[in-house]
Formats: sequence, structure tokens, C-alpha cells
Amino acid sequence: RRRSQAERRARRMLSAPAAMAGFSMGSDARMSAGIPMMSAHHAAAKPSMPTSQVEQPREQRFSPYQNNGGTCIALAGKDFCIVAADSRLSLGYSILSRETTKVCQLTSKCCMATSGCNSDMNTLHKQLKFRLAMYQHQHGKELATPGIGQMLANTLYMRRFFPYYCFNVVGGLDDEGVGCVYGYDAIGCTERLQYGATGTGSSLIEPFLDNLVAYKNTDKKYATERNAEETLELMKDIFSSAGERDIYTGDFVDIYIIEKSGTRYEQFALKKD
Repeated sequence: RRRSQAERRARRMLSAPAAMAGFSMGSDARMSAGIPMMSAHHAAAKPSMPTSQVEQPREQRFSPYQNNGGTCIALAGKDFCIVAADSRLSLGYSILSRETTKVCQLTSKCCMATSGCNSDMNTLHKQLKFRLAMYQHQHGKELATPGIGQMLANTLYMRRFFPYYCFNVVGGLDDEGVGCVYGYDAIGCTERLQYGATGTGSSLIEPFLDNLVAYKNTDKKYATERNAEETLELMKDIFSSAGERDIYTGDFVDIYIIEKSGTRYEQFALKKD
């Protein structure tokens, strides 16, 4: 038995070089050596990589924010302030609502207008109203407009790592009865202004305000400052112009006129296409 195993091992060692040499031979030499030829089908076939039956991973993206459009303006005068915003709620090229107000009256002498993500806007307005109600219960009076401006800045900055995706303007009268406007970015950087605009139509509106309110890039100036009624007509003209060029601005404009005697509301119709 040991002898037969040794003979088989020796035969395998002798046959291996011949088989390897057969691969380098021509077809005639392979046939004469008794080595079987490879068929044409096997010679032409290429080795295929094994395919996985498991579904390949797909990249998933999620954004908690969406911009629902809209335009907001606040404009301060000597003894008044006007805060206005359109009422169209959009998503992409779809109109979700034509009667969604973006202006929130916080006190009898202060309003804020917000554009951007509608859910964040509602949450922010609700939180500010709650904090202002707590302040009035504790102190027995309403918080002044400069204090509301600072409160909003603190609220936005508190959420700076996951900010409210909304852009705000606050307008009202200060303790001396002078109109004031506060503009913000998404994380609470603020400054006091004479006028401010946010939203999808702000890039169209701000050149009008620079020229017609701040009198920049022009030599023509009003001899006297505009009163509340003249400023209201200017506000309507500006929104009409923006509505013709911005698809996210339209339907109606909610206007709040804040004066010493109180706050009154007007609605102005825009195009609906």
C-alpha cells in the first residue's frame, strides 16, 4: 500500500509539467500529446464577477426646513410705524393657501412680520406671545417695543444651533412715541432701522425703499416727511410692484398701522396668479 501511494504521487509530479506545457502548445501539438482541447465557447467566455443579491445602499437626504415664501416690510415714521406682509403660502410652484397671515400683533404698539418656514413662524409667534403675557402679569404693563426687539434677538440666538428658519422684522413705537424698526437674521443679529424688508421679494423691494425712503442715489427729496397715509400708499405701490415679479408674493397684503391713538388694520388685494 505504501508503494502504490508513492507511485501515484510520482506519476502526478511527472504529469504536471506536461499539462502546463500543453497550454503553451498549438492545437496540433496538444492533440498529438493527448491533451484535450478547450472548446471555442469556453475560450471566448470571460470570467464574471459575482453579483450580490442584497440591494445596494441608497443615499437618503432629509431637511427639516422648507421656505414657504412671502414678503414682509416694516417702515417707521416720525410718530407712526407700518408693518405689512402678503398672505400667500407657497411650496415650490404650488400655492398652499391664499389667506395665511404673516403679521402678528404682539402688543398695542408693536407688531412683527415673519417669512420663511410656516411651522417655525407659528412656533416663534406662540412663544413670544406667551413670554409677553408672563411679563405683563408680573409687571402690570406691556413690554416696550425696544424690549420686544431684544427679547426676539435673545430667543433666536438661544436656538442658534438649530435655528428657527424664519426671517423677522419688528415694528412699533418706542417709549417716546417715535417709530422704530428692528431687522434680524436667522440667529438673532439685530439692529434698529428706519425700514426693513425680508422674504423672497426683499431683493426687489429694498432698492425702492433705499431710493424713496432713505433718498439714496437721488437728488430729489421731499420737503416734508411723509405722513402715515402717504406712507401707506407707498407701501401698497411697493407690494404691487413686488407681486408682479415674485411668484411667492401675492393674493392679499395684511397692513397694520401703529400710531399713538392705537393700531388699525387694512387689507389690500394683489394679483392671484
